[in-house]
Amino acid sequence: MSSLHTSTSAVVTLDRVSFAWPDGSVALDTVSGSFGSGRTGLVGRNAAGKSTLLRLITGELPPTSGHISAADAVAYLPQRLTLDIERRVADLLGIAAPLDAVRAIAAGDVDPAHFDAVGDDWDIEARAEASLAEAGLDPSFLDRTVGDLSGGEAVLVAIAGIRLRHSAITLLDEPTNNLDRHARHRLTEMIRSWKGTLIVVSHDVALLELMDDTAELYGRELSVFGGPYSAWRAWLDAEQESARQAERDAAQAYRKEKRQRIEAETKLATRAQMGRKAYEEKRVPKIVANGRKMAAQVSAGRLRSEVRGKEDAAHQALDAAGRRVRDDAAMRIELPDPGLPSSRRIATIGDAERSWIIQGAERVALIGRNGVGKTTLLRRIVASGDQNSGETGESGSEAAVLQRMGPILRSSASHTDRIGYLSQRIDGLDDERSVIENIARVAPHVPEKELRNRLARFLIRGAAMNRPVGSLSGGERFRVALAELLLADPAPHLAVLDEPTNNLDLDTIDQLVEALRAYRGALLIVSHDDAFLARLGLDLTLELDGEGRLTEVG
Repeated sequence: MSSLHTSTSAVVTLDRVSFAWPDGSVALDTVSGSFGSGRTGLVGRNAAGKSTLLRLITGELPPTSGHISAADAVAYLPQRLTLDIERRVADLLGIAAPLDAVRAIAAGDVDPAHFDAVGDDWDIEARAEASLAEAGLDPSFLDRTVGDLSGGEAVLVAIAGIRLRHSAITLLDEPTNNLDRHARHRLTEMIRSWKGTLIVVSHDVALLELMDDTAELYGRELSVFGGPYSAWRAWLDAEQESARQAERDAAQAYRKEKRQRIEAETKLATRAQMGRKAYEEKRVPKIVANGRKMAAQVSAGRLRSEVRGKEDAAHQALDAAGRRVRDDAAMRIELPDPGLPSSRRIATIGDAERSWIIQGAERVALIGRNGVGKTTLLRRIVASGDQNSGETGESGSEAAVLQRMGPILRSSASHTDRIGYLSQRIDGLDDERSVIENIARVAPHVPEKELRNRLARFLIRGAAMNRPVGSLSGGERFRVALAELLLADPAPHLAVLDEPTNNLDLDTIDQLVEALRAYRGALLIVSHDDAFLARLGLDLTLELDGEGRLTEVG
């Protein structure tokens, strides 16, 4: 571990921790380090192993080698929480057993097992309702299922449960994914008052600014910096500029030593040639000529050794300087041209009063609070196109939205247009199948070798292509889902993306923006990331409210 500065004593310690997947892919390699008792933001590129590290700390995954110790019990919010849609909200809060026991006793069931389950938690229902209220959620959520909640609501419920249990150590993996602006404000207030150790994996800069320390997982090192993300980023930028300058200086020194070695070699060759000529012309006695030759050879050997030593040292210094400079691989997305005429009508979105038409390669954003029905509206558009574009079945919350707003909202897409859909829950992938098998489903006529080359542009390479999708991290899983959408053959006329920046590091978001701006098809995007939307060159932004009304924004 390279510890730049730590503000607190160690609570979670890693000692030469390694982890490899069953196929041999190495996720972590001899990582050592520690997290303190304050709030720590854990950052790193996608596939750096951040989510895997959290799962190792919880004990969900056993390390291949090394040792992990935690000073107390660990609570954990995973990235893929919203996929477990059959779970009760009470289960998500972690209070199902005492809550059910209290209610059973209140109904007259005096089974001793109920009293054991309650323990000292006779007020559990009141405390649970208070925790939900703190998260901005209605107390009635207790008796609902996760499938009845929006993605953002489910995340807030889970975090409320962790706070309710007063966990000493808490791990949160991308907690702002799926959260609208209001929910993010609620989470911010909860983080500010957090008691105990908190380790947060996130690419949300605003959230990372609330941290006491910033830890980075990069290569084989876990480094910890005492300060929030902006302070760490400023330090890293300065360090990298220093490293690049050192590399330039080392390259210049190496060129100088190489040039001097060449000049010395040339000079020695000239001297040797003159010596041979003098010997052949017998200008000096043979015994003198041989003596001079031997002395010249010794002198030349020393000079060659000296200049080569300096050149080798300069080359080693250049290599060392180069290793300080980061040359991170970036996702390179090149989208095919779907051949979409500018006059072609792709889809219609409307409410009871007005409708909007997506025509040609227009870019449209749909915004609104969690739970108002944005995802439901997207799925209706995708389903109306009758396309094989991922799972479009309705969850409990979507069915409720349709019942409430079905007569008000109107949406449709042409049956003759190709539609690609990237869902918020990334639930269109087959977890049991490998990455390459999932991609082959949408591009059945593309040779496997070509598919593998295209996947490599999404930073999915080698053995990772053969791993089951269910074993991937959130960032890896997203890249596979994005590849499935964008590598479909033929290419979609309309790409529908629901919260596409979830799980992406900042550099990958830059690549996604560049690719979407260059895409010649139509885009319909739901996102709570204002900075991301502002960079897409939108033609239209629509806001959906809880009553099913659409308003044009901007």
